[in-house]
Amino acid sequence: MTRKPRILITNDDGIFAPGLRSLWQALVNYADLSIVAPADDNSGAGTGITVKTPLRIDVVPWEQGTRAWKVNGKPADCVKLALGTILTEKPDIIVSGINQGLNSGRTVFYSGTVGGVIEGALRKIPGIAFSCDDVQKPDFTAVEKYVLSIVEHVMEHPIPLGTIFNVNFPDLSKPLQGYKFARQGQGFWIDSPDERIHPTEGTPYFWLGGKWEHHDESHDSDVSLLQKGYITVVPIRVDELTHHDLIGSHKELFEEKLNKSFK
Repeated sequence: MTRKPRILITNDDGIFAPGLRSLWQALVNYADLSIVAPADDNSGAGTGITVKTPLRIDVVPWEQGTRAWKVNGKPADCVKLALGTILTEKPDIIVSGINQGLNSGRTVFYSGTVGGVIEGALRKIPGIAFSCDDVQKPDFTAVEKYVLSIVEHVMEHPIPLGTIFNVNFPDLSKPLQGYKFARQGQGFWIDSPDERIHPTEGTPYFWLGGKWEHHDESHDSDVSLLQKGYITVVPIRVDELTHHDLIGSHKELFEEKLNKSFK
């Protein structure tokens, strides 16, 4: 590729989040960047989209000629509008993050950081979601060089269409041990509702909250490897979710039995 790669940046923490700033800083000299990100924090949005309220696109001034827009919606909304309305050229890759907090294990189903790149993958654009273990004021600048290395690798060695990389950085207060290609772990955040009473109406309301659901993890899962200080990279397929083994084992029995009573 003789030209610079065209990269779309998004996130779920909002366009002014420090993680997005570090993601931009890591890639600004490497690629032709565009930013389309939520105007506000949309953590936990997953792959959700906005259908009940209108969406607005506003230009955000940015340094070094980078084009940037904020959207009053979710990460998937941002990618939809970027690809369908804002950008005149299709990006080579979409990168999202850097999220404050891990998106390891099965939390990918809730993550707006991951949801943004899934939206691109559905349109045959590869993507990388970046997240970091530290929630309280993480030093994102410490991982900028690793961000660039991973993006460069994907550009030089393209991943299959319909696939994304889910990248997580471990606790940055401890020495990093290197990179590990990993499998998705089993852990995730389960509900832990905090019930409270409305002060004037006397009716209950809830903060959903959550607590980590521990599982016996494989030694090569992202959850396990992050605890050992490794940067984990999990390839996730989103173009084909079919359980083919189940089709093979159940198709004949299912169709034969149910079609007998079909009218």
